[in-house]
Amino acid sequence: MASAARGGGGGRGSGVFSGVGGGGIGNGFFSFRIFVSAMFSLLFLAAISVVFSSHHYASSADPDLPMTGNAYVQRTFLTLKSDPLKMRIDLIHKQASDHVLLVNAYAAYARKLKIENTRQLRLFDDLAQNLTNLVAKPAYRDALFQTDGPVDEEVLRQFEKEVKDKVKTARLMITEAKESYDNQLKIQKLKDTIFAVHELLVKAKKNGAYASLIAAKSVPKSLHCLAMRLVEERISHPEKYVEEEPRPEFEDPSLYHYAIFSDNVIAVSVVVNSAVKNAKEPWKHVFHIVTDRMNLAAMKVWFRMSPVGKGAHVEVKAVEDFPFLNSSYAPVLRQLESANLQKFYFENGPENATKDLNNLKFRNPKYLSMLNHLRFYLPEMYPKLHRILFLDDDVVVQKDLTALWSIELDGKVNGAVETCFGSFHRYAQYLNFSHLLIKEKFNPRACAWAYGMNIFDLDAWRREKCTEEYHYWQNLNDDRTLWKLGTLPPGLIAFYSTTKALDKSWHVLGLGYNPSVSMDVIKNAAVVHYNGNMKPWLDIALNQYKDLWTKYVDSEMEFVQMCNFGF
Repeated sequence: MASAARGGGGGRGSGVFSGVGGGGIGNGFFSFRIFVSAMFSLLFLAAISVVFSSHHYASSADPDLPMTGNAYVQRTFLTLKSDPLKMRIDLIHKQASDHVLLVNAYAAYARKLKIENTRQLRLFDDLAQNLTNLVAKPAYRDALFQTDGPVDEEVLRQFEKEVKDKVKTARLMITEAKESYDNQLKIQKLKDTIFAVHELLVKAKKNGAYASLIAAKSVPKSLHCLAMRLVEERISHPEKYVEEEPRPEFEDPSLYHYAIFSDNVIAVSVVVNSAVKNAKEPWKHVFHIVTDRMNLAAMKVWFRMSPVGKGAHVEVKAVEDFPFLNSSYAPVLRQLESANLQKFYFENGPENATKDLNNLKFRNPKYLSMLNHLRFYLPEMYPKLHRILFLDDDVVVQKDLTALWSIELDGKVNGAVETCFGSFHRYAQYLNFSHLLIKEKFNPRACAWAYGMNIFDLDAWRREKCTEEYHYWQNLNDDRTLWKLGTLPPGLIAFYSTTKALDKSWHVLGLGYNPSVSMDVIKNAAVVHYNGNMKPWLDIALNQYKDLWTKYVDSEMEFVQMCNFGF
């Protein structure tokens, strides 16, 4: 029993051991079979993949397929597996395509730089076309790109050689042109920048000139204050300002007579003060001041409160004190009553809205003011005088002017300083020579002269009938087709061929717009003229010339101090 038990136990033990050992070998054999099956499956899938890959490449051999990105990577990988020469074809084709793009880019730069007719542009266009034609050449397309069979290596070498030659030429051309094109682009950008800045500058100048015109047309607060204070003084103390009888000196032709027409009290006072202070014999000088009715009282009170002294004589009148100046006689007054002209000047309609500087300038109503046109009636206003010196209200007298009364005018009416130089300030710039009447009568190259300081021979004026000539042309210009408005164009017409040129040192112009007038020229001038928009009594005046004017202002006068002129 015991033996049997041991034997059975041993048998069980052996059986167990044998069973365990036999199970391990069976499991290993089973795993090996799985591995072999998997390998066969993979080989089968690889074979199918190769078949499909070959089919895919055969269908995508067209050179128009994408040469970059995922499609190009997939194509290149499959080509490498199928035929190394096809990979080589792809690389050569891509190199050719890249250089076509590069050459076209430089050609586009050339067109942008506006050099279409240059040799370089034609070379770039030809090279790009040659590369494109080379790739599309039937012999190469059939043998290299559209074949399912093996690649002809000899054709491939020939294709590669031609592509490399073209690429080499393209690189040489690009290297040669690159620096030039870069510089050209920089120059073009600089030109564009300069043009843009110039446009901004022109716009800023126009806006500045527009603002300057507005400032020139406006009445400063201080000037308005002065006029109001003077009128208030006249109303408050009427007994002080009783009208005086005309003095005999006002009609004495042996004295030196001046004519000043203005509604600006402070400006007129400077003209008179500067003339008197620089006169050698001031008691022989007579100043005829004419203003409008609104400023008559203020002007009279000023010269009572601030007399010029040194025995000089001042006569103050209004336009209305000359009864012959009415609309039936003076064309300007008749035109001022015209509805069309009033609409042109005073109606605030859209058709009158403008920022055109020339148009805006001539829309200034002062050009049609009777005060501005009084200069054409001097012989009738002062019938007993032989000579008279006309002065604008924006001048300063720096020397004794009595020599002007003894200047020989050679029978001419007007003694004035000419302003022409080169082609500037000729009659053609003031009159419309496209009009037949102007073209037939005047020389467009005739030299213009300046108003502001003019010595007039009133006897010669009457003889030449200059006022009648002025009336004739002013009536013809009712529609403003002969000249734009103002007094210089009709003056050039009325005194055509009757003007004597004076030495330029008598009258220096430009202090109201030109900052470059030489101080030596100004110092030697008998009269300096602030013609332009930058009048010395305005805030926009040119500072370098302002002292020449302000030193003749009566700054001690109480109303000047009260009105804050700031001189």
